[in-house]
Amino acid sequence: MSVSLVITADTHVPKRARDLPDPLWQQIEAADVVVHAGDWVDVALLDELERRSRRLVAVYGNNDHGVLRDRLPEVVRVEFDGVRFAVVHETGDAKGREQRCAAAFPDVDVLVFGHSHIPWDTTGPTGLRLLNPGSPTDRRRQPFATFLTATADAGQLRDVVLHRLPVRPPRR
Repeated sequence: MSVSLVITADTHVPKRARDLPDPLWQQIEAADVVVHAGDWVDVALLDELERRSRRLVAVYGNNDHGVLRDRLPEVVRVEFDGVRFAVVHETGDAKGREQRCAAAFPDVDVLVFGHSHIPWDTTGPTGLRLLNPGSPTDRRRQPFATFLTATADAGQLRDVVLHRLPVRPPRR
């Protein structure tokens, strides 16, 4: 049975935005699974995502401390409809990322990561697919704030879509 996924990271709520954008909340509420690759900043968003999603798979990031680190792992591995995932916040420098991650995660098909706020979708020489959804709230130097959706279906990751969000004014 296929599994619909929403993939996000680097939400930084309430530091970079008061809340997640409405289009992301709509996708979260419709998805089978929400994957969050860290940098929550405040436990209130974790609580809200747990409440509003059917299933949440999440890790902490470098900006997450205290109760977030108590409740979330640094790395998580999970399988959806035959697709093996790992989720981590940081993968290091972009140079050599595919080889480094393939060595660190030889037992997975897809590695979801965050930290850079830069969308990333590559497949390394071993077949490991690396996905970074960017950030839905802090686009930094990117033209858009972003998140990903995808479907795990019969051992394949399908329909990977990078969603661009409307540019919002900076939080004051």
